Amino acid sequence: MDKVLKYVGQTFPIHDAQQKVRGTLEYLSDMKLPNMLYAKLLLSPIAHGRVLHIDTSKAEALPGVVKVFTHLNSLTTTYSRYRIIPDQEFCKEDERLLTDKVRFVGDRVAAVVATSLQIAKEAVSLIKVDYEPLPVLTTPEQALLDDQTYIHPEGNLIHQYEFELGEQVPHEENCVTIETTISTQKVHHAAMETHVCMANFESSGKLTLWAACQGAFGVRTIVADLLGLSYNNVRVVKVPMGGSFGGRQEAIIEPITAFLAKAVKGPVKLSFNREETIISTMTRPATTSRIRTTVTTEGILEECKVDTVVDAGAYATSSIDNTSVMSKKICKLYRIPYYQHHGRVVYTNTPIAGGARGWGAPEIMTALEIHMDAVAKGLNIDPVGLRLKNLVHPYDLDKASQLSLGNARVIECLEKGIAAFGWSQRYNREPDKGRFRRGVGLACAAHKNGMYGGFPEHSTMTLKMNEDGSIILNTGLHELGCGTITSIKQIVAEVLELDLEKITVLEADTENGPYDFGSYGSRVTYICGACAYEVAKIIKEKLLECASRSLSKPKQYLVIERGRVRTIGNDSRSLSYHEIATIAKTKDNIDLVVTHTYHGTSNPGAYAVHFAEVEVDTETGRVKVVDYLAAHDIGKAINPGMVEGQIQGGVQMGIGYALYEELKIAKDGRIINASFKNYHMVNAPDMPIVKTLLIEQGGDQGPFGAKSIGEIAFVPVAAAVVNAVNNALGTSLSVLPLTPEKILASII
Repeated sequence: MDKVLKYVGQTFPIHDAQQKVRGTLEYLSDMKLPNMLYAKLLLSPIAHGRVLHIDTSKAEALPGVVKVFTHLNSLTTTYSRYRIIPDQEFCKEDERLLTDKVRFVGDRVAAVVATSLQIAKEAVSLIKVDYEPLPVLTTPEQALLDDQTYIHPEGNLIHQYEFELGEQVPHEENCVTIETTISTQKVHHAAMETHVCMANFESSGKLTLWAACQGAFGVRTIVADLLGLSYNNVRVVKVPMGGSFGGRQEAIIEPITAFLAKAVKGPVKLSFNREETIISTMTRPATTSRIRTTVTTEGILEECKVDTVVDAGAYATSSIDNTSVMSKKICKLYRIPYYQHHGRVVYTNTPIAGGARGWGAPEIMTALEIHMDAVAKGLNIDPVGLRLKNLVHPYDLDKASQLSLGNARVIECLEKGIAAFGWSQRYNREPDKGRFRRGVGLACAAHKNGMYGGFPEHSTMTLKMNEDGSIILNTGLHELGCGTITSIKQIVAEVLELDLEKITVLEADTENGPYDFGSYGSRVTYICGACAYEVAKIIKEKLLECASRSLSKPKQYLVIERGRVRTIGNDSRSLSYHEIATIAKTKDNIDLVVTHTYHGTSNPGAYAVHFAEVEVDTETGRVKVVDYLAAHDIGKAINPGMVEGQIQGGVQMGIGYALYEELKIAKDGRIINASFKNYHMVNAPDMPIVKTLLIEQGGDQGPFGAKSIGEIAFVPVAAAVVNAVNNALGTSLSVLPLTPEKILASII
């Protein structure tokens, strides 16, 4: 009989909910050190050009200015902001702290350090720069065709690859080939908190950074190597953050902040406003994918060929790796005998592309699922039937990684989803003819659980029991605002039968905490959660051993319940954790502390199927999502309320991706909508009620069978909405976002 879980599977609030509601949680923008100095950057107003001359004299003469930096008095070393570990593959070092050749509007030209933020701002306005404008290439197509204008010396094509799986065979006579081209756009991460960093360089030679980041140890390796410091003299402390969505995965402003602090030998804070965050940090990459599929007339996939072009923007950062990973997603979702993917990564004079929620999966899955609807339309079959014939089954082999897909329940998501959504009735009803037309769409999606199979994958934690029986778990975790700390507490609480209030989970601190790669790659629950589970089990064994000695009972006759160890069949003979911890120190002369490293050995698929109903106003072109269902193969929901919250947030972002959000770039490279005034997102009144259907079948190596949710929740949304719009209008729209202008043009 399965054990009834007391903490896992229950909804608890995020650990800092009360502080957030009361406004007492201290974010980086609230923090201040003694003798604090403030930095401000001069960002390029042009998209491409050489810096001919910089006059900083007026800025330097302004009272309160400590120092002004340009390419003339800063490091010339290039680096990659994406790097996690030293000598990492796919990390192209093409970026400088301050440049003498600007490559996009927002490139860093100069920096001012002053005694106040207002003085730093004024000083920046006094810097005069003469530029030699160069031709501006705002699209990959332009960049690939122009062989006279090189954004970087080695050319505009950063990287290309060919990925092939299976054996191509001659097609049967009953096969048809269908081709579609799908484009996705650059979007802003739109976290509530803008980018901020604080650094202090002490007289001892110690550099400390306070960073709202996703990977403190990655920040350390970049900063230390760039500044020529030993790792033991660089400390990175992860602090509370106001959201990320992948936008803080890379070390964007930490290197320049660290350099400035070291140069002035004191504490420096650099804060971006919203416009600076939009244009000068990074975006989700824009992509164009041409998919050509050969399928039998019965709907069985025979081969799939994909050609993807990724717009990296002005610097490579993670785009090479992202594009490579993108090519390996499709075989996680469908059984395809022959699969080929050709990818190209291209520099443009646009904002830098980088990590974003879903890490390549939203781009390629959006393209794939819009294409699958086109295939179903071409064959005149129900899109559900087409997918059911080709989706992967539990424990299929992932052809790309040669790893098991684990207990992949995507078919169950689809079958239960169509019943709960009432798909057949809605899909088969008579099309609307009037001004308002309704349609339904669905999309399947696959993602991963960690980085095993393509990257080292492990996590280390130290758990210690205090004298009163409370617990401190020291980790390298990064709470991004989605409930990681609470979920980890629940896992430990379940193993030790200890209330959450008695458990403290510490976040990443490179000097005082154990190593972890960071919070990305959908690895936190599956890998870090598994580490927390195992380290709690080890300490549980120590508790039982200690109690066994004190109670003179073998371990097999002891059981843990509600923070006590008792003898089976005799409730009167028991010890509290407080008593055991005291006995361990005073009588056994031991400390109840364990450090454990968990090594990932699997990477099953995470799956979702989303269903959307939309209403299209054919006079205005506006689309309203009126109903939505998200079915997810979650394995086991550690915290169902937080899982549902992640899904609801992912749906909101995905609707914006499908219909509204786009970083609009003029022909000269200027960002047209660099503020929330004209960068449009989905607001709460425009959201449908998002219903969730959780498939909890376990079967994989995550804690209590749990799998990831944060990224997969976003992956299928845009395709489901686009497919619903096409169903409503009888169109084949495939260039995101589906703005009113595009919709009206398609139905004229």
